[in-house]
Amino acid sequence: MSGKGTVDVDERAYVLIRGTVEQIVFYNQENGYAVLRLSAEDGAEVTATGTFPNIGLGEEVILTGLWVTHPSYGEQFSTEAFERRLPSSARGIAEYLGSGVIRGIGPRLAARIAEKFGEDTFDVLAHDPERLTAIRGITEKKAREIGRQFVEQSEMRLLMDFLSEHHLPVALTPLLYKRLHDSAIDALCENPYLLCDSYYDVDFKVADGLAMELGLSLLSEERADAGVLYTLSFNLDNGHTFIPVEKLIHAVCALLSDDDVVFDDARAEQAIERLRTRGQLVCEHIAGRDAVYLRDMYDAEAYLAEMLRYMAERNYEYDFDVDELLQALALDQEFPFSVQQQRAIAAAARSGLVILTGGPGTGKTTTVRGILQVFEALGLNTLMAAPTGRAAKRLADLTGMEAKTIHRLLEAGFAPGGRTVFARSVTNPLECDAVILDEVSMVDITLMQALLSALPHGARLVLVGDADQLPPVGPGNFLRDIIGSHRVPTIQLTEIFRQAQQSDIVMNAHAVNAGELPKPSSAEGDFFFLRRSDTASVIETVAQLCAVRLPNHYGFTPSQIQVLSPAKRQGSGTIALNRRLQEALNPPAEDKREKRFGDWIFREGDRVMQVRNNYDIIWERESDGEPGTGVFNGDVGEIVRIYPQQECLVIRYDDRVATYTFDMLGELELAYAVTVHKSQGSEFDAVVLALSDGLPRRLLTRNILYTAITRAKQLLVIVGSQDVVAYMAGNNQKGRRYSALKARLRTETVEKS
Repeated sequence: MSGKGTVDVDERAYVLIRGTVEQIVFYNQENGYAVLRLSAEDGAEVTATGTFPNIGLGEEVILTGLWVTHPSYGEQFSTEAFERRLPSSARGIAEYLGSGVIRGIGPRLAARIAEKFGEDTFDVLAHDPERLTAIRGITEKKAREIGRQFVEQSEMRLLMDFLSEHHLPVALTPLLYKRLHDSAIDALCENPYLLCDSYYDVDFKVADGLAMELGLSLLSEERADAGVLYTLSFNLDNGHTFIPVEKLIHAVCALLSDDDVVFDDARAEQAIERLRTRGQLVCEHIAGRDAVYLRDMYDAEAYLAEMLRYMAERNYEYDFDVDELLQALALDQEFPFSVQQQRAIAAAARSGLVILTGGPGTGKTTTVRGILQVFEALGLNTLMAAPTGRAAKRLADLTGMEAKTIHRLLEAGFAPGGRTVFARSVTNPLECDAVILDEVSMVDITLMQALLSALPHGARLVLVGDADQLPPVGPGNFLRDIIGSHRVPTIQLTEIFRQAQQSDIVMNAHAVNAGELPKPSSAEGDFFFLRRSDTASVIETVAQLCAVRLPNHYGFTPSQIQVLSPAKRQGSGTIALNRRLQEALNPPAEDKREKRFGDWIFREGDRVMQVRNNYDIIWERESDGEPGTGVFNGDVGEIVRIYPQQECLVIRYDDRVATYTFDMLGELELAYAVTVHKSQGSEFDAVVLALSDGLPRRLLTRNILYTAITRAKQLLVIVGSQDVVAYMAGNNQKGRRYSALKARLRTETVEKS
């Protein structure tokens, strides 16, 4: 085969190929993987695959790799490593500049630039861009911008090559460059563990691998400090606001030790002390433990305890009888308020802070409507919020009043370095007299800290939620802790109203919460169980239910049906379900455009979910054309159009239409099936719950089953193993979270070092 030269590396016959990039057949913006057509030195055409970050047409490359035979595409060159040089010929320079690497330069302008400056073009762009004004159509301002982009591209290329050489994700390039600019490589060489910062979200082992490649000591202070910070940060996702010092030391030593190095307790203790001295950690004896906190977590927990105690002790007096007002409101109700509901409404009127909790069918929504009526009678300006967009929309639909996500209410945005900041704060509080917050079980302590700090002095706060649902994904167990402290006025609704008793969904939810097995309905009921013995049959049955049986028998459209699973990857997890459901509900068609991204194909008509907060996405409201920004984690929409030439697609979120460029597709997942965790705060007309054997045991808990059941409004179908259902109903293990908010609310002083 022409264009080959052989070198021996580790007893394998690697091949070198020199050539020029003639065509980019496929390119993945997320990880830099590409399929290229090359013109080799001797003129042969070569198809090469591999990771080629920011590759451009006309680039001259030297590839090292192996020849492989693809079952569909034939012989290809699988690239292990590559070097590249910018093109030197006028034709190559024109192709490179015209390929879109620099905004504002199209093929025609690129050809004129290359013709004018020849092999000196790149030197002109880098060092003397003002010379571009000699070309018609290029102003001095545009010339400077072209030069700036070229220098930035050159620096980013060097950074990409460094990351690629060390097998690090090339998606880190824009993050590193945004924060560190042209000093990024030097900073990484000096301290690779900066990658463990939450801004970059790199696993410690990856950063550790880079440190070893660069020859840094495995016993360095930088490595020890990074190990402590990483362990604490990693465990925030497990819900822990702190870690007991003895457990932290043990975890850090296990993380930093290997066959060659034994990292002992003394070094971990020294690292904790260094970080405490620098103010990055707080060490405190509380709740009978020596706790170690990240500074932000300590500040959040301490602030919440102080504010909640203050608000819970605040009472309001009126010149009229609140009970008489309640009686007058009750006359307008179709169903009278229960004694518990009246207590809750009266407490909200008289107290600075109230918790309203209870299971399905106990009248939380009716009670919230009553509280709103009383607040209106008192002349209070009330705001309503929920953690997710779907939960906020549901709250608005149930009460007839506007509700926002907490992020939208607080006017969230990004600060330099990627941190979330809120325009509403102590110095710029919300303009309100009261806030009602729904689905509080989902809220972690950092978001609750942001909300409380934005409340104006004297404002009331009503917290509504079901403490038996799943705890928040983030740190803490806010709702359970404040209820358990007995320091905050709490009204628990326990009476199941008569109309709710007609629903087997409601009754089975309460049965599961009591540790009992749910009972399937009769033919005309709303709760069914289809037994299937293996994962494949579970997935196939779910697909048939969504595509055929539920639409035909009950009249549900596929958009009214939500499939849930406890897991993403194992058994009947959402990944396998989404592949089959996309095939069943939105198969490929000639009139449907699609875009492959990584392992997924996104197709027009697909249901998708945004999986991280993005405050910069611009959207427009379909009803009135009003523009806005921000799409948030958990928002579900539909792909309405894909534009391959413009490299973007359009998604409709209810009545908001947003445009995504292809490099943003890593923020989306198919949402025909979602995890139970992701479904929190939402209700669906019909829910299909997939519970096959083979799901991770740690996810087979009572509160996950309870939460899944309570997502269904009209119909619930469980597909899977009866043994799994029985195991979940009997497994009340909630997983311990190290959190001291309850202890702080109960006590006034703690020992801090």
